[in-house]
Amino acid sequence: MAQFTFVNELNNVLRMDDPIRGPVPRWQKKVDGSNNSIINSSLDTSKIKGNYASKTPKKMDNRKTPCKTPSKTPKTSPDSKTPGKGKTPGGDRFIPTRSATDFELGHFKLNDDGKKDDEAKSPSQVEMERAMTENLAGRDLAGARILAFQKKAPEPPGGHQNPLKIVYSQSKTPKNALTRYIPQAPDRILDAPDILDDYYLNLVDWSKSNLLAVALGSSVYLWNASSGAISQLTELEGNDYVSSLSWITDGDTLAIGTSLGSTQIWDTTQAKKMRVMDGHSARVGSLSWNQHILSSGCRGGLLVHHDVRQRDHVVSSIEAHSQEICGLKWSPDGRYLASGGNDNILNIWSCVTGDLYSQSSPLYRFSEHQAAVKALAWCPWQPSILASGGGTADRHIRFWNCNTGLSTNSIDTKSQVKISFK
Repeated sequence: MAQFTFVNELNNVLRMDDPIRGPVPRWQKKVDGSNNSIINSSLDTSKIKGNYASKTPKKMDNRKTPCKTPSKTPKTSPDSKTPGKGKTPGGDRFIPTRSATDFELGHFKLNDDGKKDDEAKSPSQVEMERAMTENLAGRDLAGARILAFQKKAPEPPGGHQNPLKIVYSQSKTPKNALTRYIPQAPDRILDAPDILDDYYLNLVDWSKSNLLAVALGSSVYLWNASSGAISQLTELEGNDYVSSLSWITDGDTLAIGTSLGSTQIWDTTQAKKMRVMDGHSARVGSLSWNQHILSSGCRGGLLVHHDVRQRDHVVSSIEAHSQEICGLKWSPDGRYLASGGNDNILNIWSCVTGDLYSQSSPLYRFSEHQAAVKALAWCPWQPSILASGGGTADRHIRFWNCNTGLSTNSIDTKSQVKISFK
């Protein structure tokens, strides 16, 4: 028995995995003392079993009284040798939707070389091919998109009203209407002595090169709006006076109508008179250019078209009005000529096919004005729209659509009208 006791003691000494049997550490004594005090104070209310002394010290817990409710989130010890896994960065994958993609149509579009048939097709044949394409492919291939990943919402049937429109609509504060600024004071005041006080004459015209031509009696003056320079271009002889002025559309050529019925063409850059054209027996009160064609209207109601390039300049002569022609204006595209007379008539003339002068009979004849029609202006961005203004007895600006021959609007101005589109 003695030798077995010796062997057991020797094995216990050589065993390395047993805990060292030594004095209790100071930290464990404190923990045991605090646990014993808690157990003794709570024996009357509850029975607590288990050992509150931890075998492994916790460096993170510095509290004297341990927490009764354990934390649900596990805490990582700073002395842990195994590093924790990093969090997955936020984000998502891009997963495109292909439900609205027509791969067959896309393949056809990519492989199509875009060649068209050389033979001309009639409108009925083109419409039939389009209808067949829509029935077979379900869409118009001319405007089909091959990279459309979202279907458009179906259009509501005709006359459909959404009952929830009022529920989801918000009241918006009405914005102030944007209006053009109209200056109340003149920018420049020019002295114009001897200018004729005659409503039926056109004595002022502005060129695209920023030159203003003004007729003062028998003289014509030019004012350069850029530099402010004033120069005299010409002065008529005898009792003749200037009755109309008109700049060519692009250039520095000025047409001057006289009271004796002649029309002069001037090169303002050299202050040189290039030619004089006759054709009227009364004063020329209105002029208008259409490229190299100059149209003139006289007091007797005669409308004459001059080709300034030819020696025999008169290409057409028309009895347009029964009284004086006081307004004459070609449209910006050269398709229509508007003429207004003292007979309260507004005529619209269409251009001759292949030429730049008008037909011998008017396309439209309007008699809505109650006074002389002098003010004429074409819309620059919509050349088929014409604005016409009447005299004292009319006082209206009327808008006309020359494609349809209808009046689109009418405005009472309470005075004589002289208008210009800008």
